[in-house]
Amino acid sequence: MKVNIGISNRHVHLNKEHVAILFGSELTKLRDLVQLGQYACNEVVTIKTSKGEINNVRVLGPVRNYTQVEISKTDAYKLGLNPPVRTSGDLKGSESITIIGPKGEVTIEEGCIIANRHIHMNQETAHELGYINDQRVSVKIDTIKGGILENVHIKITDDGVLEMHIDTDDANAFLVEKGMTGEIIDGD
Repeated sequence: MKVNIGISNRHVHLNKEHVAILFGSELTKLRDLVQLGQYACNEVVTIKTSKGEINNVRVLGPVRNYTQVEISKTDAYKLGLNPPVRTSGDLKGSESITIIGPKGEVTIEEGCIIANRHIHMNQETAHELGYINDQRVSVKIDTIKGGILENVHIKITDDGVLEMHIDTDDANAFLVEKGMTGEIIDGD
């Protein structure tokens, strides 16, 4: 089965308290994302450690009940971090990082992760295809440097839109570009 591929660059999800500290106002929408209700914000931050920083990191909305920074392994090298590969929201034991906005800064003790590869879908699609939440599948990528992406997690939500999310490191390794598709070839 074919699945559209979304390439996820580094980004930040913020809780309400941290939005107020960093920006002094509410988040503003730049553009909608494929996943319903999700959007890229006009707001950007700097993420920083004692070893380095990365500027102009996009904030994604809406506001969540936790703050999370998602980076690639390449970003982690620049920042001197070793964040775990995790599902969004699974932050226990993850890396600490400082987030700097135009009005203030916050240091989160846990919350910096490398997001696992995942495929969003809703309950109906999951039922039709026979998948359960957090099941792992493999996806074939057909490019000149293509191959098989393993350990791709199925992420089922009520309003999920069928799309696979990979980070920029995976996209670069397989020469994946915006608008490409992959093929789900097996599951556990």
